[in-house]
This record gives sequence, C-alpha cells and structure tokens, in this order.
Amino acid sequence: MLLRSPARHVAFQLLLPLLPPPRRLFSDASRALRRELRSAGHKRIPPELIERVSRLLILGRYDALHSLSLDFSDRLLNSLLRTSRLHPEACLEVFNLASKQQTFRPDYKSYCKMVHILSRARMYDQTRAYLSDLIGLNHSCFVVWDELVRVYKSFRFSPTVFDMVLKVYAEKGLVKEALHVFDNMGGRVPSLLSCNSLLSCLVKKGECFVALRVYDQMVSLGVSPDVFTCSIVVNAYCKSGEVERGVEFAERMEMEMNVVTFNSLVNGYAVSGDVEGVRRVLGMMSERGVCWNVVTYTLLIKCYCRKGLMEEAEKVFESVKKEEKDQRVYGVLIDGYCRCGKVSDAVRVHDEMLRKGVRTNATIVNSLINGYCKAGQLVEAERMFMRMKDWSLKPDHYTYNTLVDGYCRAGRVNEALKLCDRLSDVPTVMTYNTLLKGFTRVGAYHEVVSLWKTMVKRGVCGNEISCSTLLEALFKLGDFDEAMTLWKNVLARGLLTDTVTLNVMISGLCKMEKVSEAKEILDSVRCKPDVRTYQALSHGYYRVGDFKEAFGVKDYMESKGMFPTIEMYNTLISAAFKCRYLNKVTDLVNELRARGLTPTVATYGALITGWCNIGAMDKAYAACFEMIEKGIDVNVNICSKIATSLFRLDKIEEACLLLGKLVDFDLLLPGYQSFKEFLSPCATTCVETQKIADSVESITTLKKVLVPNNIVYNVALAGLCKAGKLKEARKLFSELILREGFSPDEYTYTILIHGCAVDGEVNEAFNLRDEMAVKGITPNVVTYNALIKGLCKSGNLDRAQRLLRKLPQKGVTPNAITYKTLIDGLMKCGRLDEAVRLKDIMVEKGLVRGGSYKQGDGEKVNEVLDIKSGIAREMEEDSDDVYDVRIVSGV
Repeated sequence: MLLRSPARHVAFQLLLPLLPPPRRLFSDASRALRRELRSAGHKRIPPELIERVSRLLILGRYDALHSLSLDFSDRLLNSLLRTSRLHPEACLEVFNLASKQQTFRPDYKSYCKMVHILSRARMYDQTRAYLSDLIGLNHSCFVVWDELVRVYKSFRFSPTVFDMVLKVYAEKGLVKEALHVFDNMGGRVPSLLSCNSLLSCLVKKGECFVALRVYDQMVSLGVSPDVFTCSIVVNAYCKSGEVERGVEFAERMEMEMNVVTFNSLVNGYAVSGDVEGVRRVLGMMSERGVCWNVVTYTLLIKCYCRKGLMEEAEKVFESVKKEEKDQRVYGVLIDGYCRCGKVSDAVRVHDEMLRKGVRTNATIVNSLINGYCKAGQLVEAERMFMRMKDWSLKPDHYTYNTLVDGYCRAGRVNEALKLCDRLSDVPTVMTYNTLLKGFTRVGAYHEVVSLWKTMVKRGVCGNEISCSTLLEALFKLGDFDEAMTLWKNVLARGLLTDTVTLNVMISGLCKMEKVSEAKEILDSVRCKPDVRTYQALSHGYYRVGDFKEAFGVKDYMESKGMFPTIEMYNTLISAAFKCRYLNKVTDLVNELRARGLTPTVATYGALITGWCNIGAMDKAYAACFEMIEKGIDVNVNICSKIATSLFRLDKIEEACLLLGKLVDFDLLLPGYQSFKEFLSPCATTCVETQKIADSVESITTLKKVLVPNNIVYNVALAGLCKAGKLKEARKLFSELILREGFSPDEYTYTILIHGCAVDGEVNEAFNLRDEMAVKGITPNVVTYNALIKGLCKSGNLDRAQRLLRKLPQKGVTPNAITYKTLIDGLMKCGRLDEAVRLKDIMVEKGLVRGGSYKQGDGEKVNEVLDIKSGIAREMEEDSDDVYDVRIVSGV
C-alpha cells in the first residue's frame, strides 16, 4: 500500500473541472449525496452523512456504494470504520473501495482499525495480510504501536492483535520492532508461537544474548516453553560459545528433546572441533533413544574435519546410508579434505558423488577451487572454474574471490585484476579487500592507493579491512598526511571495531618515529588496545631513543594484566644495552624464561649484538653457544656481527676465519688472490671463535652464501679498512660494483669514507660522499662524522667547521660525536676559544652537562677536557655505528 500523496490530490482537484460531466444515471438525491462526499475531505463531515453511508454498508448495498464515486479522505474512511467496526465484511468493502482510488491511499490509522476489526471477527488470515501491509508502510514502530493501543482502548476489542503484530515483526526479521512490542505488551501475555518466532529471529540475527534474556522474561510472564523453545534456546547457547550451558539447560528441561535440539549441541561442539564434547552428546542421544539423522552424521563429519581427523571422518561418511548421502554430506567431507590440503582426496570424493548421481553445487566447487588455490595449483583451479558451465552452475562472488585470492597469493595480481573485469556486476568489498592485500603482499603500495580510488569511484564503500590495508600502504609510502586523513574517516564512520586497524595505525606512526602522535591516538580512542598495540608503542619509543618510556610501556601494560611477547622482550633487551643497564638485560632474560617464553633467533641476536657492542665477547660467545645447543642455527647476520666486532677489536685473524667460513668467496670472486690471502688466518685463533666457525661450516656445507649479500660484503670491507688495507678494500668495492645484484648502501659508503678519512685521503672520502648523492643515497650523521674526523686529522679545521654549519641544511642533526671530534681537532691546534664556544653550543643543545669556568687558559683546557670523559661512551657507539651494518634488524 502507498501513502496518499497531497501533491497528486491537489493536481486531481485542479483537473477535475476539465473532465467531461458524468452521465445522468442517478436521482437528484444521489447527486446531492455525491457533492457532499466530494467536499467531505475539506470540511467537517456531517454526522448524518456518515450515518447514511454506514447504513448502505451495513445493509450490504455495495453496488449503490460503488456508484456514488466517493472521494475518500482519511477523516471519512476512519469515521466509517469506527461506525461499522462490528461489521467486518462492510469494513473490508469500504477499505478496498478506498484503496482503489487513484488519488487516495489509506493511512496507518485506518490499517490499525482494520486489523483490530478483523482480529475480533477471528478473520486471522486477513488480519495477518493487513498487518503485513501496515508494516510495509514503513512508519515508525513506536507510532504504529501507540495507534494500535489507542484503537484497542477505544474499541475495547480483544488484545489478540498485539500478539499477531509481534509475530509478524519477528517473521519479517525486524528485531528492534519486535522487541519494542514484546517489552510494551503490559499485562497482555504473548502466545508461545509468537515468543518462539521472536526467539528464532534473534538467534538467526546473531543476537543470542538478547534471545536468552527474552526467554527468561517470557518464562516470568507465565509462558510455558515447548520442545521448539528448548531447541532455540540450546541453539542460542551454542552460537554464543556457551555449549556447556546449553547442555545443562537441555538436561534441566523436563521434556523429551528431539533430534533438532541434540543437533544444535553437536554443532556447538563441532564448530570448535571438540570431538569429546560431540561424543558426549551422541551418548546422550543413545541413552534417550533419539536416532541420528543425516544432519547428525554431517555434523560429526564436520567435527572430525575441523580437527584434521580425515580417516575418522571418512569412516563416518561410509556409515551413512547410500540413499541419505546428499550434497551436504559430500560437501562437508570435500571441504574438509580441501582445508587439510588433501585436494586429491577431495576430487576423489567429488567424482564418486557424481557417479552416484548426486549433483554438485556451487558451494562444493568453490571448496575445490579454494583447495587448489591454497595448494598453489592455479591451473587446476582454473580448470575447475571452467567446468562449472558443464554442470550448469554459475560462479558467484565467492568463486571469483577465491580465484582472485589464489592469484594474489601467487603474486599474479594483474591476472587477478583481469578476472575481476569478467564479473557481470561491480566487485564486492571482499573482492577489493583481496586485491588490496595482494598488492600489499608484493609491495605494490602505489597500486593499493590507485585501486582504492577506483573502488571509491565505483561506489564500493570500504570496510575496516580495506581501511587498515590502505593505512599500511600509506605508511609504507611515508604519506603521513593521507594516513591521518584516512584515520579520521575511519573514526567518523565508526569502523574502529577491533584492534587490527588501531595496531596498523600505532605501528605505522611509530615506524615513522611519530611516537607522540601514536600516544595521543591511543589515549583518545575507546577501542581497547592489546599486547601488540603496546609492543608497537614500546618499539616506537626505542626507535626514537626514549628508552625510559619504552620500559614504562611494559610496566603500564603489566598493570593492566597483559604481559610482553617475546618480540617486545627483544626490543627491551636492545634498549637495556643502549642504556648500558647490563643488570636489566639479565633480569629481562630471566623474566621471559620464568613466563614460559622461549628465546628465538632474534632474542639471541639482540643479546649477541649487545654484548659485542660493549666488547664483552665472552658473553657474546656464551649466548651463541647456548643458541647452538638449543638447536637454533647461527645465521649470516649473527656471524657478521661477531666478525665485525672482532675486526673492531683488532682480532683480524679470528674475524677472517669466521668470514671465510661464512661465504664461499672462491665462487663469488674468482681470481681475487689478495682478498683470499687476507681471509686466510696466519695465527692461532681463539678457541671460541674456532668453535663457532666449525658450527657455521657444518650448517653451511650445502648452503653457503653464493649470492651477493650486502651485510657480508660490508663486513668484509670494514675488516679490510680496520686492518689498514684501504687499497684492497677499494679494489674489492670496485669488483663488487661490477657484479649483478650488489647495491651499495649508506653503510657501504660510510665504511669506505671512514677508512679514507683515517688513512688521510680526505679528498677521496668527499668523492665517495658525492658518489652517494649521485646514486640517491643520503649520507647520515655517522658519514659526516667520518668526514669531519678526516678534515681535523689533516688540519683543515676551517673546512670542518663550515661542514658542521651546513649539516642542518642537509637534513642532518649533529650529535655529541660531531662536536667532540671538532673540539679535539681545535684543542690539538691550540684554538681553545673556538673549542669552548663549541662546548657552549653542546650545552645549549643538551648534548653535554654545563658548568662554570674561568677565563684562564688552564681552566678552559680542563673544562673542554671534561667533554671527552663525558661522552666517551658516545664515541665508542659512533665507532660501532661505522662498522655495524644493520645486523640487529636482519636477525
């Protein structure tokens, strides 16, 4: 039914004078009556008019009524329904007559009267039809309910209609409206059928908690549940994950449960793969004499498949009677084999199904396609897709999404895009999410942004998964502003429902070293953070050097009942080494073990790196040996770190021994005799180093590094420079540049620049710096510290100071080492005033503690010399930075 349109009514009144006059078929009295009726909508309707029309209705003179050409209005129809409420047939006649008029449609008030009139007359089929039409008017439930109650009080009819409207709302899936009716029935008790309809609707909509509360309320109203109620409530418990309570409820009910109830319990356990729970319910069925049906067998097969017990699933499948094996039974077993990666068995069962005359369906074929895609057999997946036509099956969105995901996982994103173009309608948000993830997986972040724009242009509204994937891409591209804009959009649309998107945001900001923004967001959102959220924040503080806050995050999350992961412990161990809190390192290791966490290769890598950095090689060796005893292979990065530290400690022979075991340079650099001689140790090496070398050799006998590896080559270059073999280092660098696959990075150039500076070849060092710029590699503060050191060593202090002043323009912030290097150079040349000025700048920048001093030269010297002892640690760490070639990140 449609609502009356005022605009159409006015238009009709304007056109009415232009219509030809009607034929004279009636008396003058009839014409007078018609004139009165036409004007009834615009003025008060005379009571005698209502009485005359009502009399025609009650007497059943419907033909006379039709010939009057009545011009209905809401007031007229409602008045007629009120006066004729005890005559349902008359009310039906006038209501239908009014509904047929082009310029009028009955309003919700007329419908409310009609359903009460029909309900009182026990014309329940017509009542349900009119209730359905009433709901179809899309008026607010509150308005409709209030009118129904008002008519009930006015007519003093039976409250049966309230129960019927509850049932109609429930059957139409209008949960909110049905609950409003249920809660406002007052003293009127709903029927069991209506209650069951409401409970069933709630469970189907996933509102299991509400369904259980409604059941309690229903019982308190005195409604006695039946076996169907019991089945619905048990199903509600199972769907909400409270299967045990469902069992308790079923056992508590004093009625015979049917197979449907037991199947709900079986399904509850089967979803979680609880085989013992399923067997317990099946035992209850046997005790109560309830026979299994095909659904029971199907659910038992489903449970075994969830646990990967395919032999047991096949046995149950074979026990099902031949005539009872339908698509559902076959489909569950086929899907189970596909999920376990046994696609050949799935195909075997599918072929058997076809031979037995059971038709396949799209769901089964989708399972097979998914199995092939997960196994990487895309050709077979495509062949299965093409065979759908032979079985008269039409691919659905799940079919396409499965294939798209298979292509994306194989890195064939372009083919996935072409497949989407074959869709007859616009791809769903799930399809786009799969594509977005596919592009992200292959590192095509620009394509992720482009696909998002296409998605928006086509009117597909992204969900939380879409937004989190795009956020990840934007952070990878370093686009902070766009990421923040998207984040505001996520919050405005209410898409922050779990921690996935929050963690992407916090992690992305922390990796961009915008930790304050990350903390601000974390404090402002209602979404409850998890362990990964705090882990990302702690790592962010570590990246920006705020180690106190990094440990503070750990303390805070522990106060909330959450404990760090092994990854977070790895970060905190590295932070403790940076702060030289060596006792804290031991405490962290003991703590993670006490909490049942197992150290990983990254944990040992952080320990070995930390001990190597402070020169505690005995503890680094101990950590390495423990790692080997635990069955964890010593990888390239850890060996490279140990070799680097040995080079820095002037243990050249030991470092060369380890490096030679790590890489087969005969294959990599054939004919490079001088380098092979350098790697051949000529002295007795340390027993510990020899043990590690032997371990590495046993691991890498069949898998030595035979491809260019920047980390290993950088270690080799650092070793040559440290051994004073700058000429050999530059020759090795020239050889490597010509090799395909080797790409020098900032560490490579910094090592060579440092070597040239120490050797006094300052011009060559600057040439290497310029070569970096040509290749698009940005020098860092360690690189410039090496250049300034070379200038100071050669006595070119003015140029060194000019370079210092230019660093901010180059986007580089000088650190304590930069100033200390210059101060050392100025003091050696007797330029104490300039050294003191630099010291004052350091104090202003917070790089060293300030202090008072007198103007005498002796005091100046002492004051400046204090700097050396104050930042000796930083000098040592700067030396580490020159030779550390990203060891920690690679572990």
